[in-house]
Amino acid sequence: MSLPTQKTPAPRNALRRVAAASLAGNAIEYYDFSIYGLAAALVFPQLFFPQSDPFVATLATFGTLAVGYISRPLGAIVFGHFGDKVGRKPMLVITLLLMGFATLAIGVLPTFDQVGMWAAVMLTCLRFLQGIAFGGEWGGAILMAFEYAPENRRGLFAAIPQVGPATGALLGNAAFLLVTLLPKEDLLAWGWRLPFLFSFVLVIVGMFIRLKIAESPEFQATKAEGRQVKVPIAAVLKNNLRAVLLVAGGFLGFGAFSVIVMTYLVGYSQSVMGIPASTMLSFTMVAFAIQIPMILLSGHLSDRHGRRTLIIVGSLAAAASIFLMFAAVASAQPWLVGLAYALGFGWLYTICYGLQPALFADAFPAEVRFTGMSLGYQLANVVGSGFTPMIAVWLVHTTGNFHSVPMFVAATLVVSLVCLLRLAALAQARKAAESPAQQESLPLAATH
Repeated sequence: MSLPTQKTPAPRNALRRVAAASLAGNAIEYYDFSIYGLAAALVFPQLFFPQSDPFVATLATFGTLAVGYISRPLGAIVFGHFGDKVGRKPMLVITLLLMGFATLAIGVLPTFDQVGMWAAVMLTCLRFLQGIAFGGEWGGAILMAFEYAPENRRGLFAAIPQVGPATGALLGNAAFLLVTLLPKEDLLAWGWRLPFLFSFVLVIVGMFIRLKIAESPEFQATKAEGRQVKVPIAAVLKNNLRAVLLVAGGFLGFGAFSVIVMTYLVGYSQSVMGIPASTMLSFTMVAFAIQIPMILLSGHLSDRHGRRTLIIVGSLAAAASIFLMFAAVASAQPWLVGLAYALGFGWLYTICYGLQPALFADAFPAEVRFTGMSLGYQLANVVGSGFTPMIAVWLVHTTGNFHSVPMFVAATLVVSLVCLLRLAALAQARKAAESPAQQESLPLAATH
């Protein structure tokens, strides 16, 4: 293998533009994903599965939610292939347009009362397209910021697009909070469509920002040196399968945690505990607002002090906080729920979450990085995010024990802890073998 060319630091204004473009697009895609999750928890059972009993309708609705996660690995493979062969930037433009189209189409979709079961079929197909778009978006956005950044600041800059989930979900929760203030008849008749239609405005803004950035300098160097591979997915499965599986395991618990908090707990609190949906959405918004600086701090601390301690502390803190949040919801005391969301989801969850993008990117060589890290991350989302709401509904329905859900999530976080520690060691070994001279020139903390 040829050694990578030493990267010339990008100008500050270019670095700022790339960071803004990565954040903006990721935020828009998470806005689209979050409003679907909220709609699935609050209104879709009545609109698309009204003839089912409440348990079956909820399960079927979360099934359509899962479809968007199942299709993510396909998007990771397709867009990862072209991202490693053609470039990061073109893929970011295409994924944003595809997600925008699917979300806008959901906003004008007929319901069961208008076209019967065809409404659920069309909803599932559009959700599938959302998942494909998202499968390529996350990796591309992370890599643009990661590959532009100086070696000793990659944790921080890779964390900037990782703020996208919190920003996008904050916007999505705000949009749904406004429409839940409508009378229930108006919400079900037309109000639920507004957040989906608003996505079109965000896509226009995102496209304007993204079209102004240049291609990743590390991708350009890889292409100029002839280090591209013919079929990235084949190379990944042959040479980097272990890293893919460790990335998948590393995010497994964090994906399960976030989707439970954002969808299942919101719906459960409203339907079972009697806490208004608008109150739960307000708590979620506060948590996301706290997350934004905390994610950046996590990335920054990983540059300064290494990743191992943050991985251990952050994973265990997240496992403890999921029990805290479920206990607060079980109390049916809104002030306790709000405090738990702010502490658990806003702060403790982010300790390890913010450093993960740079760690995932570090585990793969540049010529297959888009494909490898995207595939691993999206595989985690299939199990950790896609099926977890359905598993939660099933666990409570079959066991009658509400606290069986946080036990399941905590178990997935233990898996993530083990995988992240092994991935950190693998990434350090890969970098050392690829470029010993470059590795020695870095601060020790940046290699941990």
